[in-house]
Amino acid sequence: MSECTHDCSTCGQSCSERTEPQSFEAKPHELSHIKKVIAVVSGKGGVGKSLVTSSLAAAMHKRGKKVGILDADITGPSIPKSFGIHERALGSELGIYPVESKGGIQVMSLNVLTDNETDPVIWRGPVIAGAVKQFWTDVIWGDVDYLFVDMPPGTGDVPLTVFQSLPVDGIVVVTSPQDLVSMIVTKAVKMAEMMHIPVLGLVENYSYFQCPDCGKQHHIFGESHIDEVAQAHGLKVLARLPIDPGLAAACDRGEIELYEPNYLADVAAQLDAE
Repeated sequence: MSECTHDCSTCGQSCSERTEPQSFEAKPHELSHIKKVIAVVSGKGGVGKSLVTSSLAAAMHKRGKKVGILDADITGPSIPKSFGIHERALGSELGIYPVESKGGIQVMSLNVLTDNETDPVIWRGPVIAGAVKQFWTDVIWGDVDYLFVDMPPGTGDVPLTVFQSLPVDGIVVVTSPQDLVSMIVTKAVKMAEMMHIPVLGLVENYSYFQCPDCGKQHHIFGESHIDEVAQAHGLKVLARLPIDPGLAAACDRGEIELYEPNYLADVAAQLDAE
């Protein structure tokens, strides 16, 4: 038997001195009081996680809740633009203060910390993961009912850091109608299961386009497979989002809070009831 290093997290031996696995959960800032943390994830990029995060946050805020968004997509932060936020975050000896949108949603993103929001982030994974963790430990969120975390795609360093460091109450998986949706969802769901994070349900983006003239729905990206995938994993389909040019334009203008209808209003109500 090899010599004991007293580090059970890296040891495969079973002995009488073995301790419980170490918890990596980090404490939030002492001035932060956050009731629920919900992460928005996907197994691949380009499916609209930031759109879902922003719309869900706006819908929850309209329900009278205090809402924050932690933009964990460090290399592709788009949350500030959706809310029309271009100013820099302020700090003091106590910590960093999130920037507040016009409607009152708190946002922390790398784009509110850099001098130029178009500068690329050329960092290695551990540095990016460390920055995300600091958004939790060093940011003064204050009293927040719901903190939504906009995750980068995949199952790499940042998702692992978020799932280990933050007390995530559940995840919403964003998908598209294409055939590869099954693989995308399976990867995200399996990671959540391994990290013991509940999957709250699926949101299908780009589900259909509704003709403004005749009202007929057209499935631009093919027929949906979300019902079969949800059934296979025992999950709920929370929403099917249309391709809406008006919503895309509202995001570009930084007015996502004002856009109606909010297609995730019912989802916010479901999450708020749980």
